This record gives sequence, structure tokens and C-alpha cells, in this order.
Amino acid sequence: MRKICFILYIIVLITDLSFQSFAQSSIQYNYADDPYFATNYTFELGASVGMMNCLTDLGGRKGNGKNFTRDINLKNSQFAGSIYFSGAYRYFIGVRIEGTFGRVKAGDNVLKRISASSPYRYERNLSFRSTINEMTLVTEIQPLYFKHFKKGQKLPRYSPYLVAGIGYFSFNPKAKIKKSWVELKPLSTEGEGFSEYPDRKPYKLKQINFPLGLGVKYKVSPSINVSLECVSRVLNTDYLDDVSTNYIDREVFSNHFTGTRLTQALQLNDRKHELDPSLTTAVNEQRGNPNKNDSYFTINFKLGYLF
Repeated sequence: MRKICFILYIIVLITDLSFQSFAQSSIQYNYADDPYFATNYTFELGASVGMMNCLTDLGGRKGNGKNFTRDINLKNSQFAGSIYFSGAYRYFIGVRIEGTFGRVKAGDNVLKRISASSPYRYERNLSFRSTINEMTLVTEIQPLYFKHFKKGQKLPRYSPYLVAGIGYFSFNPKAKIKKSWVELKPLSTEGEGFSEYPDRKPYKLKQINFPLGLGVKYKVSPSINVSLECVSRVLNTDYLDDVSTNYIDREVFSNHFTGTRLTQALQLNDRKHELDPSLTTAVNEQRGNPNKNDSYFTINFKLGYLF
């Protein structure tokens, strides 16, 4: 038994010394004091946690909706996370592939306190939530590193950076009836896909987006980066929340649905009566704003390992 313990101790000791030697050489290679890090190419593997929010026709704070700085409602923020892998040339320009997951939600009921200034949006009484799964390929540019590499100076620990690229994401808007969440797309709440409304095509639940954002990175150690990043997604759809244009003639639903689906479509197309039974809706009355597409954004804290 003592021999086994002694052998294990020797193995642990050798492993520890080998790791320390490797770490020291890694520090010397990746984090030389001057004039810059000794390698032109670096790679980073990491993960992030933070929040996801959206700007759609629903909810917000005041006004007509989807005005970025004016209409963000931080109370709707949901958890978001990601994992990523990137490669960079001289720390100045890099390419990053990242998988992000999260959820967005919005509802007109948050406008209750300011219903006098936004009566139409509050009385509309619509809401939604959706999971978001996304894969992006972006370019990351760090201007300060370009400047310092060019001048042969020591690299700064802090570095602001820009992010831009292309992504592919999935969503699936749902609304709540009592205690159940119901998928909205199959209900064609605005007549998408109905022959009576040929200009309203069904929207796709998997689409391309265009991430654009800013961040600031801090080098904690030779092999550890931390960063704070805000990225907004430019979308090609106005149906992230299943709301875009005008109310349709409710009689049309019976031409396409029966049973439970018909009941759900009628209930989720117009929810004003749930707030006030005296409220009525005219055919073609405005339901959303088709002139502005929806969007969503993340604010994440990232932790990365360089090698």
C-alpha cells in the first residue's frame, strides 16, 4: 500500500512540475512584455452569460414602439448564454464562430402605468415569448491592437472592439391562454397564408440575421481574457412577436380552421375584450407597424482562454 501511495505521489509531482514548466513557457511565449506578444496568430475558446432582450411591436415603454433608445424595457430581459471559438491575427482582426441561446418576451400589459400616453398599445393587450437559438460568424476588430503592433509598442490590457457578421437563428413565438403556451405561427393571426390575403406570406421560423455590436476586452493574464459585449441583431422579419400589420376579418378564420385551432386563433388574434369587454376592433384596424422590422440584442460577460 505504501509503495502504491509513493508511486502516486511521484506521478502527481512530475505532472505538477511539467504543468508549471509548460505554463511558464506559455507565459513567455504569449505574453512578452515588449514590444508585443511573440505570436502572430492566437486562438480563443470561451463562454458567456448575460441577458437577451428585444424590440418589437409589443410592450416597450412609450411612443409607437421599436425606437431603440426610447422603447427598451429592461424588465423584459431574459437569461442568455453562449459558447464560442475564435482565431485572430496579431490580436487586431479575428473571426469568431459562436452559438447563442436565450429567450425574448414582450407584452402590452407593461404599459398600464402610462396607458394615457399609449392607449392604443395598452388596449391592444397582446403578448408573446420565444426561445432563440443562434449560430453566428462574425469579424472582430480591435483598433488599439493595430495601432500598437504598427508602432511596436507594448499591448494595452484594455481594448475596445467592433463586431459585425452574419448569423442563422430560430424562433417560435407563443402566447399564453390561461396556463398553456400556444404556438402562434400555425394560427395565422394576421391571415398569413390565407387566400383571402395573398400579400401576407407565412413567415419562416429559421432565418438569417446580421449581428452588429461593440465590446471592451481586458486581458487578465497571458491566457485569460474577459470582455463585456453588446450585440444587436438586424432581422429580415417583423414577425418575431407574430405582430406586424392590420387585423383581418375574424370570419375568415372559420374558412381555414375548426375546433381547438379555430378557438385559439379567434382568441389570440384580438385580445382587447379580455381587458375591457366594451372594446371593439374594426377590420383592417392597425395591429402592428410593418414599416420597422423587429430586432433582439444581447449584453454578455465573456470569459475566454487563449492558446
